[in-house]
Amino acid sequence: MTDNERAARTLKHVLQKPGNGSCADCGADNPEWGSCSLGVFVCLGCSGVHRSIPDLGKVRSLRLSRWEDSEVQFMSERGNDAMNAVYEAALPVYFYKPTHRDCQVLKEQWIRAKYERQEFLENGKKLIYEDGTRDGMLMKRGRDNGQFLNRRFVLSLRDGTLKYYTKLDAKEPKAVIKVDTMNACFQPDKIGNPNGLQITYLRDNITRNIFIYHDSSREIVVWFNCIRAAQLHYLKVAFPGATDAELKPKLTRSFLKEGYMEKTGPRQTEGFKRRWFTLDHRRLMYFKDPLDAFARGEVFLGHRDHGYRVTIGLPAGTHYNGTWQYGITIETPERSFLFTCETDTEQKDWMSHFNAVMNTPMSPQEYTGKSTHTHTHSGSAHHACQRICAGGHESGALPRRGRSIPSPSLNRT
Repeated sequence: MTDNERAARTLKHVLQKPGNGSCADCGADNPEWGSCSLGVFVCLGCSGVHRSIPDLGKVRSLRLSRWEDSEVQFMSERGNDAMNAVYEAALPVYFYKPTHRDCQVLKEQWIRAKYERQEFLENGKKLIYEDGTRDGMLMKRGRDNGQFLNRRFVLSLRDGTLKYYTKLDAKEPKAVIKVDTMNACFQPDKIGNPNGLQITYLRDNITRNIFIYHDSSREIVVWFNCIRAAQLHYLKVAFPGATDAELKPKLTRSFLKEGYMEKTGPRQTEGFKRRWFTLDHRRLMYFKDPLDAFARGEVFLGHRDHGYRVTIGLPAGTHYNGTWQYGITIETPERSFLFTCETDTEQKDWMSHFNAVMNTPMSPQEYTGKSTHTHTHSGSAHHACQRICAGGHESGALPRRGRSIPSPSLNRT
């Protein structure tokens, strides 16, 4: 047996130890790279980030590289669990630890914060995400013209708000966003920028989207984690007896699924029109364009015990004039919603997500939110509400509820 064969056999044995079977940084299964400078096993994507950082750049392929005996010994003495216990020892509850499904910017900045800046080695270290106030310029997409312009954003931990101003010296903000109605998620493909972030919040009981980015990937990830820190602070005040494990899922979240489907109106005789759909837990929102500020409508997905179900295909006799053939029917206590998908793969994926939501028990906040709606809108928000409630071809969906963070009681089920 050659030295290289012996090293490969030893590495294979080390990989079988607990924790080493998934990437130390993003959790992807079966990592095929090892960091000889840190003693961790990582996936191909994360190994590229490691190589781009001079102090961490010593990574080797477990299958293709030649390993020295000293390097193999180094890996066997360390491993993912042991090193994560060191580099993530003081990881704050609010800091988002990305998975392999997350965008590259999140994973890159996580690895840099973890190893390069060593932010989470020790408790009591003051982190920039906890400063209380963050004030800076971000590029924001205009609601009507679609142009990205520099806007001043101010996040206040004490007030629990995110404000943005159209001018640097403006005294009054254009919008005041409360952190308890706000969600933030990275959308690089949708926005067309690797650092693109979507913020969703409630304005007069209407869900509003804004799209922002910063040229610096570190800066936009700092903003993201500052928002999460502000939300955690709000939750700890609102629910002083809750544990971190209970509060963490109430912070920002990614949408379950997004993509195009066709839909028809409530009479089911209108033409099928292509719409962009966003599934945010129990809210299925649809937009004319993915970057619209307001949804054209929204479908609430309750539990199947309360009359909610999804079936494959369209009802017999449906008047159909669309271009996509793979139908889905969602039945609610109020009405049925008919959709079509471009491919059977998309159809099955949407069906899987819809069934998962309808099989999940509803929380008390979801029962309350389902029936909450007031007509107190102005401007575009008022017109958006009229489209939803007036009975037109885009109507029939339940009105806006959408709380990013439930209140006044915390679901402990």
